[in-house]
Amino acid sequence: MTMKKTYIMLVAVIAASPLFAEIEMGAPFTDGAVLQRGMKVPVWGKVTPPISKMLRKVRVEFAGQEKVAEVGKGGEWRVDLDPMEASKESRTMTVSQLEPGFFFDSVIETVEVKDILVGEVWFASGQSNMECPIWGGGTRYRDMKGGLMTTMTYLPNIRYVKSERKWSVEPKELSARWCKFTPEDLQLFHRTNTRIGGSDTGVPLSAVAFYYARELYLALDVPVGILDASWGGTNIDAWTPRSGYDGCGESIKATAEYTVKADWRADTDRRGPINGVHQQPTVLYNGMAASFAPMAMRGFIWYQGCHNSGEANLYCAKLHALYNGWSRDFENPDLKLYVVQLAPYNQNWLGICMAQTQFCAEEKNAALAVTADVGNFDDIHPNDKEIVAKRLAVHALRRDYGFAIPEDDSPVLKSASFADGKATLAFDNVKDWYVYAPNRSRNPAFELAGADGKWQGAKVLNYRKQKDKDGKESDTDYIDGAEIVLSSDGVLEPVKARYMGKPRTTGTLYNEASLPLGPFETK
Repeated sequence: MTMKKTYIMLVAVIAASPLFAEIEMGAPFTDGAVLQRGMKVPVWGKVTPPISKMLRKVRVEFAGQEKVAEVGKGGEWRVDLDPMEASKESRTMTVSQLEPGFFFDSVIETVEVKDILVGEVWFASGQSNMECPIWGGGTRYRDMKGGLMTTMTYLPNIRYVKSERKWSVEPKELSARWCKFTPEDLQLFHRTNTRIGGSDTGVPLSAVAFYYARELYLALDVPVGILDASWGGTNIDAWTPRSGYDGCGESIKATAEYTVKADWRADTDRRGPINGVHQQPTVLYNGMAASFAPMAMRGFIWYQGCHNSGEANLYCAKLHALYNGWSRDFENPDLKLYVVQLAPYNQNWLGICMAQTQFCAEEKNAALAVTADVGNFDDIHPNDKEIVAKRLAVHALRRDYGFAIPEDDSPVLKSASFADGKATLAFDNVKDWYVYAPNRSRNPAFELAGADGKWQGAKVLNYRKQKDKDGKESDTDYIDGAEIVLSSDGVLEPVKARYMGKPRTTGTLYNEASLPLGPFETK
């Protein structure tokens, strides 16, 4: 045998050796994963790039399916599983790398991903009110009853992933750690970590994500997977994929330019990166979420806005960019986005709240969870996250899962007219109103303004009446019909109306589905 032939054979053996043929699975595909039902399911990963010119292949076997893909020049591969039914059965995905032969392909490496379920998959993202944990060390920065919930919840068919706080100029490779809704896993942070990357300094699973996944599981009785990538104090741009800015207006596209400097470094404590590096466009999406794309999922829930409160005029457009980017990167034109509106606080959120309302009216795959009644004037992190998740979940149950729910939307202003010293406001998503305030007040936070633009408190004129046994008439807590009629002693000729336009005001008006009216101002 010549030296040249010996060399060629040696190269062929090395190329086929498992030492040079490691299969790396994409981020979601680790033990305990939940795959999306009813959609094509991309499965992807990498292998060591082939040394020989002969193309290698990867075969994926799961749930009776067998899919084969060629390995790209860089070692990348992907198959798409056919849509599957929901299943609580713990099954194994087998992934094999194949070396083409003259007569048949030979298996040179196999990996197994175990305990996989099929059900509903959602993503949770945003800033601190999304990150606010179901339970943790901060007495105020956690859900009010999270200790009880994490102790008593044993629902192992709900699985979750918690992304570590990471920023990156380019998409960062991650590997999910799927945990279960059991006391052991939900309180794992007391002993070790539940975060990708091994950090034990962060917070555990989002309370909103916990309650949302739990509500869906109890209603649907299918496995649920929830991925939590959230970080307090962050802006919307940092979570927006670069693809989301395509087609946006120039004022939005201008914010998409990277300004990350090479000498900026990440701080390792809870305050996060210094010099605002984690506020740069796309860096948090790259660092905490991009690695999961194009994972099949139903949609994502979004709780953010405080950090963008100074640019309410741009926020609606930025929400469109956020949605467009996630929808494109996850290859899902029907991706759902359910948004939490900011809750009352010692600050005026009116502009951002109106931008959130406008976006959800414009995007057919979006809906708004109004939280006008669950704020805390002295704490930007109200600790009743269960009601927030329920208002998100009612959208999914009606819109995505076909539940016969009469109403899932809060009331929204439809029109306003002004005549005879009164304002008449008409609304969608309401048949009859009721008022509820802890102090029994029947003075919702309405204001009217005249041509001078000065706002004055207003009162509701069309409460339903009742008579006592002596025939004396008085107001009830109900308003008949979808219209509200207002007047103000301080405004003789009103031309504008608003609701919850001042700091430290709370929502007290509800439709028949107990969904509150959110802040607004007439144009």
